[in-house]
Amino acid sequence: MLSLKLPRLLSIDQMPQVFHEQGILFGYRHPQSSATACILSLFQMTNETLNIWTHLLPFWFFVWRFVTALYGIDVQNDSYSWPLLVYMSTSCVYPLASSCAHTFSSMSKNARHICYFLDYGAVNLFSLGSAIAYCAYSFPDTLVCTPFRDYYMTLAVLNTIISIGLSCYSRFLELHKPGLCKMLRILAFAYPYTWDSLPIFYRVFLFPGESPQNEVTLYHQKHVVMTLLATFFYSAHLPERLAPGCFDYIGHSHQLFHVCVILATHMQMEAILLDKTLRKEWLVANARALSFPQIAGAILLCLIFSLINIIYFSSALYRMPEPELHKKET
Repeated sequence: MLSLKLPRLLSIDQMPQVFHEQGILFGYRHPQSSATACILSLFQMTNETLNIWTHLLPFWFFVWRFVTALYGIDVQNDSYSWPLLVYMSTSCVYPLASSCAHTFSSMSKNARHICYFLDYGAVNLFSLGSAIAYCAYSFPDTLVCTPFRDYYMTLAVLNTIISIGLSCYSRFLELHKPGLCKMLRILAFAYPYTWDSLPIFYRVFLFPGESPQNEVTLYHQKHVVMTLLATFFYSAHLPERLAPGCFDYIGHSHQLFHVCVILATHMQMEAILLDKTLRKEWLVANARALSFPQIAGAILLCLIFSLINIIYFSSALYRMPEPELHKKET
């Protein structure tokens, strides 16, 4: 019978500081794991296992939602649906990138950072995809024909460029300035999210009765609540900070953060799908549709600058003195 020997797990005292997680004492994988050992760890209970599966399983769910959304759409000629296809694509990319980052982050110290650089790039791509979908389907009636909508996409692209730079740079501050590191990383993702969501905040909190949007208001509200909850778990390191060692495998903050992020994306996706359907007639008659060059240009700029940042910061890892790589993971 074929038997596989699962990798041995280590305690926090046996790990370089760069791999340390606050409040997590046991269940660490070897800091120089092979790719095979990383893949095998998907089927072994480590402190990363549920981090991987809480994004890997939703990835397949979002792929299924993407495929079902394609039915009945003439992709080549239905320009009204192009923003939806971009959004659905990016909503599949980020959970896959995250699960891969958590899977292979134990291969080496540099590999850990590079994995999360790529993860941050995918998150920023999803942020831009959300902005494209909001601009196309979810803008409040009173803001559809205003300069705010005209410049909304331009600033959304700029925000993603700034965000990827800040989030990657924050990893270089983990050892000596962990507080600043955490603050910069939260800011890197909170600022683009806030900008992208301004039209939603306007609809949900200022004018919740306009348009045929009452059916989707609840989804938008749930999305905001779950995003705030995800931010709380990510920044607070609860509950493991209160009981170190008790939540090493199940229930620590990063797992809860993943679950909240996926639920927020699900709520957002359902709201966007409803907005696209219920508001189509009004939007086609009153709003200027996003053109293919606008959509493609925004995505291309995001990809180019994300890759530039990832390559730059990855190369910087190998130029740094060895002691600088022993950072504390926050």
